[in-house]
Amino acid sequence: MPNIMKVFSGNANPEIAGEICRYLDMPLGSAEVKQFSDGEVSVEIGENVRGTDVFVIQPTCTPVNDHLMELLIMVDALRRASARRITAVMPYYGYARQDRKVRPRVPITAKAVAEMLMAVGTRRVLCMDLHAGQIQGFFNIPVDHLYAAPIMLKYIRDSFENVVMVSPDAGGVERTRAFAKRLNCGLAIIDKRRERANECEAMHVIGNVEGKTAILLDDMVDTAGTLCGAATKLKENGASEVHACCSHAVLSGPAIDRLNDSCIKSLVVTNSIPLRDKTDKCSKITVLSVGELLGEAIRRIHAEDSVSYLFV
Repeated sequence: MPNIMKVFSGNANPEIAGEICRYLDMPLGSAEVKQFSDGEVSVEIGENVRGTDVFVIQPTCTPVNDHLMELLIMVDALRRASARRITAVMPYYGYARQDRKVRPRVPITAKAVAEMLMAVGTRRVLCMDLHAGQIQGFFNIPVDHLYAAPIMLKYIRDSFENVVMVSPDAGGVERTRAFAKRLNCGLAIIDKRRERANECEAMHVIGNVEGKTAILLDDMVDTAGTLCGAATKLKENGASEVHACCSHAVLSGPAIDRLNDSCIKSLVVTNSIPLRDKTDKCSKITVLSVGELLGEAIRRIHAEDSVSYLFV
């Protein structure tokens, strides 16, 4: 039997699914994914998938629960239609920040999501810039973890001079150090104290940023409180300009207003999460595409080639 590949998409980010299919030079699979009047998700696969290698493109972004249920139900439908292997392609992994117990009697939701994906029949996961790399260990199936770093690094090299890479907190130092090493530039760290969820207080800057173009690096930007507070401290410490690079543009709540009012000159993100009208509301946002990166990873997984070529 020929090794046939098919790509399907839920409603989370059909734009990036289209980019992936154009890169692979193949049509997007036919699937109707909608909701009943009571909010239940309805899925119907519109073509034969028996014995095929299926990839479902679905970042679990806002509304997270709806998109997660779409992904689970699509995988279940494809398994019951006798797909040979089903790979969940999740450019953004929702619930990734709930990856450990930080207080008594709280869940590890990132692990629960992994177990649900495996239970419905997912046989492989392709994701990008996980909030915590250890989430790969929550799965008992292969996980390919991609990084947007090559795309971000090229943009930084082409766009900025006299750069210093800045980690907005201690947890992101390893990621920021890797960027600084590849760019052959300095490294700084923001010492901050988080008082409660989605709120933080930037304290002081560790490292020399005076007269430099400071680039804040993080895996995601949610309410933008961390980035905007850090940017203010960097300007107070003499940075000539402040820019930010984040793989996942969650941009919830007051994020857009905060960015517009902040001293951040530009925010560089990927299209792992669809931005739609947010770029119209904030002219500081620049979007880089990861469609070809994901498309090449899918091609290699299907052909049983090495994906580590794409890792950084």
